[in-house]
Amino acid sequence: MKILVTGGLGFIGSHTVVELQNEGFDVVIIDDLSNSSLEVLEGITSISGIKPYFEELDLKIKSDVKSFFSKHSDVVGVIHFAASKAVGESVKEPLMYYENNISTLVYVLQEMTKLNRQNFIFSSSCTVYGQADELPITENAQVKPAQSPYGNTKQIGEEIIQDTCKVNEKLNSIALRYFNPIGAHPSTEIGELPIGVPQNLVPFITQTAMGMRERLSVFGGDYATPDGTCVRDYIHVVDLAKAHVVALQRLLENKNTSNYEVFNLGTGKGSSVLEAIHSFEKVSKKKLKYKIVDRREGDITAAYAETSKANNVLGWKTELSLDDAMSSAWKWEQKIRNK
Repeated sequence: MKILVTGGLGFIGSHTVVELQNEGFDVVIIDDLSNSSLEVLEGITSISGIKPYFEELDLKIKSDVKSFFSKHSDVVGVIHFAASKAVGESVKEPLMYYENNISTLVYVLQEMTKLNRQNFIFSSSCTVYGQADELPITENAQVKPAQSPYGNTKQIGEEIIQDTCKVNEKLNSIALRYFNPIGAHPSTEIGELPIGVPQNLVPFITQTAMGMRERLSVFGGDYATPDGTCVRDYIHVVDLAKAHVVALQRLLENKNTSNYEVFNLGTGKGSSVLEAIHSFEKVSKKKLKYKIVDRREGDITAAYAETSKANNVLGWKTELSLDDAMSSAWKWEQKIRNK
């Protein structure tokens, strides 16, 4: 069965492509290479032994999206990752984010709803919850006003899919709300490769350990948490990738109970920034230079998932630990810097 993965050369997308190929799916990748590299395609091929079909395509160009789907009308499912994802950048460039994350979703859905089989997995985010009133966060938690244009695009994206599902019973969709994906594939063939200064904690940790960054800034040491630093739910990217395959199979096997479903994807455990740093120091046996600085605007105090719905309904749960993720991220960083 042919599956389209948009943004399939990105961090989570590439790991998901590998897991799809491991399960025997015929994968087609679209990526505009704005935040990824063709080298990732080589990494995917090296791991799976199969080179997926790849087309460099900008989903903002509606005519190109139309043309692609006319050539690949036998696609039976779409996993939609393609989007800009940096919170800070979205605050500075809101219109770019709305164009890149919203118009592209609309164009993909417009073409997808013409297909015979319409199964859609959406890459959403725990940012839709903001600072939740209760922890751990369940799927029934209130969706709060977004803290950034990026978070808002995920909320709007979910609304667009819901509205489309209401009027199109053939469209079966699952929105997967990720917590904090980290780590790399154990083969070290693919991993997180940010362009420029990392926006996420773990690449900044590994780059600091490599000597590329003078030190790591820990934003805020006075939060109402056990050690004063923010708490997040760090999930290994391989576990996260496998969840996409399970969600897709749920739709393909008609096991969904409605044509729009939502699942949290996390470990169910919150770890503070300092705990993440100490985990890295333990597995790498390197002391990290870091300094606690002022809080960063838009950061919430704590977020971690209630995972029972994903565990019981999807039949999926995480298998890899924070230490596993840190170890794989460090091995990946060493490999790409020592090339």
